[in-house]
Amino acid sequence: MLKIGHRGARGYEPENTLIGFQKAIDLHVDDIELDVHLSADGEIMVIHDETIDRTTNGKGTINQLTLQELKQFQIEKNQRIPTLTEVLNFINQRCDVNIELKSYETAHKVVALIEKFIAKKHWNYSQFVVSSFDWKALQQVALLNSEIRIGVLTETNIDLALAFAKFIQAKSIHPDFHLLTAENTAKLQEEGFEVFPWTVNEQDEIKKIKSFNVNGIISDFPDRI
Repeated sequence: MLKIGHRGARGYEPENTLIGFQKAIDLHVDDIELDVHLSADGEIMVIHDETIDRTTNGKGTINQLTLQELKQFQIEKNQRIPTLTEVLNFINQRCDVNIELKSYETAHKVVALIEKFIAKKHWNYSQFVVSSFDWKALQQVALLNSEIRIGVLTETNIDLALAFAKFIQAKSIHPDFHLLTAENTAKLQEEGFEVFPWTVNEQDEIKKIKSFNVNGIISDFPDRI
């Protein structure tokens, strides 16, 4: 059962930061989940929200600020918003990476960057998963490069997610863990999909989800898995 660090190791260090990713690696995760938006000048920024208001000492919308402007703002513990290029270089194949697309516009750039890291830095496709709640973005990824593994995110309807996953030949389904039962987990796996629920943090919930024999768990506290 894979241990997947949510936004790094969000329970211990600031989310989507280099120290958070290092903490996840220190906790021996198999995979790090992170989020991406585009800056005004088209850089892939690793940050969850559409704005910088919650996680930095600044205010503003990511897609209206340039890379240079975004780099001026601080996250706690002297961290800055990293680019996806910086993060992949930092992780340096020490674990796999689950890139969650927060907007449709990120799809093309993320595919190009994955291809670059495979061609130039000797990563391979098995080390990446691209996931999103924006299923059109996932469709775009599948059209651009069918070798990239896709994870279908859902917080509402597992049956719809399954139908869409079949349609685009996804690799995995990533449901809100509250949607899962032993029965529907088994059904998804029988249909050929891995199941990676999020965000499972409490010990009793982790124990329950583990009992469903999911393929991995996304958690702010990956050491609890």
